[in-house]
Amino acid sequence: MVYEYANRLSQRGHRINVVHPLRRSPDRLSLKKRLGIPPVLAVNRLTGLPRVGWLDINPKVNMLLVRSLEERFIPDGDAIVASAWQTAEQSMGYPPRKGRKFYLVMDFEPWLGPKDRLEATWRAPFHKIPISGWLGQKLIQSGVNHVTPVPIGVDHERFRVLNDFGSRLPKVAMLYSRLNYKDSNSGLRALEICRARHPGLEATLFGPREGPRRIPSWITYRSNVPEKTLVDIYNQCAIYLCSSMAEGFALPPAEAMACGCAVVSTDCGGIREYAEHEITALLSAPGNVEALASNLTRLLEDEDLRSRLARAGYRRIQEFTWQKAVDKFEEVISNRKVNPDVLPGK
Repeated sequence: MVYEYANRLSQRGHRINVVHPLRRSPDRLSLKKRLGIPPVLAVNRLTGLPRVGWLDINPKVNMLLVRSLEERFIPDGDAIVASAWQTAEQSMGYPPRKGRKFYLVMDFEPWLGPKDRLEATWRAPFHKIPISGWLGQKLIQSGVNHVTPVPIGVDHERFRVLNDFGSRLPKVAMLYSRLNYKDSNSGLRALEICRARHPGLEATLFGPREGPRRIPSWITYRSNVPEKTLVDIYNQCAIYLCSSMAEGFALPPAEAMACGCAVVSTDCGGIREYAEHEITALLSAPGNVEALASNLTRLLEDEDLRSRLARAGYRRIQEFTWQKAVDKFEEVISNRKVNPDVLPGK
């Protein structure tokens, strides 16, 4: 999301620095252990600059690699945007010349970090920009002010329908992750329940290099897939399965919708921005494996329902574009037409 904003704002003439610290915070090792996040981003051997393997970065974007987030390493600017509680924590004390302070809030739940420190960053003097209306409501309900939700978008030129809705086999796609809040084990158990009911079921999982420890032959696992391959996976499958406990927006199901998949998901919060039960998706309570499997079974057994949800989801997700997101984001950081603490009507 950060790189998408950087690319698109730079195309509009803004001068963008994306700062990558070698040392994010004193907690970097415990974060690596808890979240599986490496403390150092990959670096281009030729330029010595941070390298992003999954997205082309506009050459106009200044990719900075700095020793730490100490003030002396941060360029001056008109606006500075923290993208996580750790960077918000460190940028609270920056002087005005670093820019007006904003905080792109992408998740809420306390397993992202110590709850007291996480909530302290929400109450800090930043203008908060949560990535969905649901997330904005969560912030306001916890006593936070200066909140303007900006729902993110899908790039519909990249994520699009390549295979007709009606020509797809009842195959399931799912993101696999070892992060606790993604709850991929519940998704795998739901798939196993459905496989027992429908022995011909096949699934494709995609995710990091280290996949599930044990995986049956009817599930294909693809690691570190490039974007083109991901689009192909979505288009080869009729159903996308999401088992997360909580998501700020839930981008993979949105991408899958844009590629023509019917979505079966937990009601993980941010997904409500575009997923409506029985209208554009089938939703069930997080952690309820039987309910998740039941909804998945319904789509495997009812082709008309699967087609109706896929087409309705496709139409709904067309409303979410990066142009709309960047328009609103630009309004917020430019301090134009912004009414903080007022959520969208949706």
